[in-house]
Amino acid sequence: MAWMSWTVPTALFFSAIGLILIGMTIWQTVSPSVERQGVIPLPTTRGDRLFIGLLSSAFIHLAFVASTELHVAFATVFCLFWMMAVMRWG
Repeated sequence: MAWMSWTVPTALFFSAIGLILIGMTIWQTVSPSVERQGVIPLPTTRGDRLFIGLLSSAFIHLAFVASTELHVAFATVFCLFWMMAVMRWG
């Protein structure tokens, strides 16, 4: 039987996603969000923008890995700014 080998970066990544989801749940409980329309051409809530930001960040990483030889940390930094932009103006 083959077991998945967890590396520290993998564990940190999934831990961060889990903490983000817990934080968003608490935020939603304390201050329910209202739909608003920003740059994304449809009304979205905070949770919608988080999902769109995470999904698009995954595609950005895949495109970066497929098209460049640079270290993936460059894509990670870009995706952090991308997520902040989507959550703020999305």
